[in-house]
Amino acid sequence: QVQLVESGGGLVQPGGSLRLSCAASGSIFNINRMAWYRQAPGNQRELVADITRGGTTNYLDSVKGRFTVSRDDAKNTVYLQMNDLKPEDTAVYYCNAEAVTTSPANALSIGNYWGQGTQVTVSS
Repeated sequence: QVQLVESGGGLVQPGGSLRLSCAASGSIFNINRMAWYRQAPGNQRELVADITRGGTTNYLDSVKGRFTVSRDDAKNTVYLQMNDLKPEDTAVYYCNAEAVTTSPANALSIGNYWGQGTQVTVSS
């Protein structure tokens, strides 16, 4: 099993910045794709950004040029640097990871895991 713990959310004024972090722990062999999703009230959850193990990134059109996703594989951590925040960025942000885990018998398995979410509110 893998546990994902997010941090860094909060209240910020329009134009401000926040940095989200998500640390993975557990019987991790490696982590393939890591991603950030968000869900605003009344809306479906949407992909904000993701990053592969090789470093390839992908962004939601509305955040391109403002958000940057990165990862530190030594720490099993993914980050989301959010600049020039807008009120429409207000949402609960969720971390997601596709991880390969090991068992006591050294068997490998792959699973998809979610964090508990962190609130980001952009308001004056």
